[in-house]
Amino acid sequence: MRYTGINHLALVTSDIDKTIRFWRDLLGLRLVAGMGKEGYRHYFFELSDRDMIAFFEWDGVENVEEKDHGYPVKGPIIFDHVALGVEGEEDLWEIKAKLEAAGFWTSEIIDHGFIYSLYFFDPNGIPIEFSCESKQLDVRKNPTMIDREPGSVAMEGPEPQPEKWPSPDTTEEETERTIYPGEGRDLVEKQDKNKYHHFTS
Repeated sequence: MRYTGINHLALVTSDIDKTIRFWRDLLGLRLVAGMGKEGYRHYFFELSDRDMIAFFEWDGVENVEEKDHGYPVKGPIIFDHVALGVEGEEDLWEIKAKLEAAGFWTSEIIDHGFIYSLYFFDPNGIPIEFSCESKQLDVRKNPTMIDREPGSVAMEGPEPQPEKWPSPDTTEEETERTIYPGEGRDLVEKQDKNKYHHFTS
């Protein structure tokens, strides 16, 4: 298996217009796909040439209560925060300046040793981090564990150990594979590279 990154993160908004204003117009991400029908929208913003961030807008959605990045909680929870990469330290300072000029709270820029990070909340209350790699340590080249009491599974090392799981007996023969149509087929069937389409149905 060859992974290429995060194709898209699918988050939720109560107000897609406000979300477009923030992610497209303030932070500069292109709005590259939009699907919708009554009570439902799904919009995609280009983060890089491989990665996107997407938002569902559903009727009746309410913004979450803000929770500080990394602050421990008890009870049901799905994720803590979304961390998005930028090329370098200068990008963090530019984002910080734009957010503050628009009236959004931002953290200071934090040195985590292997990354520098900037924290804030988007208009939906979603905790967001922008980070860039630090020249001090490349954890991809030099995996490092400083947990004082790591579990036995973590101490098996950084490399995948596929033998810990059962192997599939076979993979589907190519002639037997079927890919089923889903939301967004209209993006392909009605595309016109010279127009920014607006679909009403």
